[in-house]
Amino acid sequence: MALEEFNTAPSQEAAALVRACADVDRWVWAIVAGRPYASVDDVTSAAEVVAVPWTDAEIDAALARHPRIGDRPLGAGADAEMSRREQADVASDAQTQAELAAGNAAYEARFGHVFLIRAAGRTAPEILAVLQQRLGNTPEDERQTAARELREIAALRLRGALTR
Repeated sequence: MALEEFNTAPSQEAAALVRACADVDRWVWAIVAGRPYASVDDVTSAAEVVAVPWTDAEIDAALARHPRIGDRPLGAGADAEMSRREQADVASDAQTQAELAAGNAAYEARFGHVFLIRAAGRTAPEILAVLQQRLGNTPEDERQTAARELREIAALRLRGALTR
């Protein structure tokens, strides 16, 4: 959707676009309420500002819609399509895929949610290295790291959705 369309779309339509970037109700409606925006940079800046801080419940809501790194995102929704594009470069050899699966399982057992990282532009070995490093984080530090990654992903998704 072009920025001009976003600025003039019915609220529910604009909210659906934003929600595909991160399913955080307060964040979605704050961005929609901020219309009209002069530029895509203004929208993404607003998205970053409104997302700090996200509550634990908001982080959980956003995490719930993210697939595991290395898994093929399922579904026909806009958020699944965004995940497929973001993870396009994660395809790798069987050993790396197995290591990602084992790392995801260890991460979920330790932290209780999916491992989240901005996958766009990163290779599977890079993601695996970050996953292994983050397994050493405290739960509190990892929660903040996951929230930071969520905010970055949401802003990048919103930018992409408004520049297609």
